[in-house]
Amino acid sequence: MTMAQWMEVGSLMEIPQLGGRYVDTPRGQIALLRNEADEVFAVENRCPHRGGPLAEGFVSGRLVFCPLHNWQIDLDKGEALPPDVGCVKTYPVRVEEGQVYLALTE
Repeated sequence: MTMAQWMEVGSLMEIPQLGGRYVDTPRGQIALLRNEADEVFAVENRCPHRGGPLAEGFVSGRLVFCPLHNWQIDLDKGEALPPDVGCVKTYPVRVEEGQVYLALTE
């Protein structure tokens, strides 16, 4: 059974609403993205198309738009929306008392 290792990655206020920031982890750069409802998502910080930094993308609802070529990535599944094809790894994230925690599996 795989155990999740939760790490504190900052406060909710450090993540711009409708945008994101990235954190360096043992698994590489992970984008933390925040939508208009203050939901936070965590995905690998690399678009499957040309490697664009998703933390610099625009967040709308449960999608992030890559800043390079506007690919749309579903933040729940990590999948590019058609007609594009590709995916990014997603990570569990939670917010408690204004602090953001990211789960990395061992």
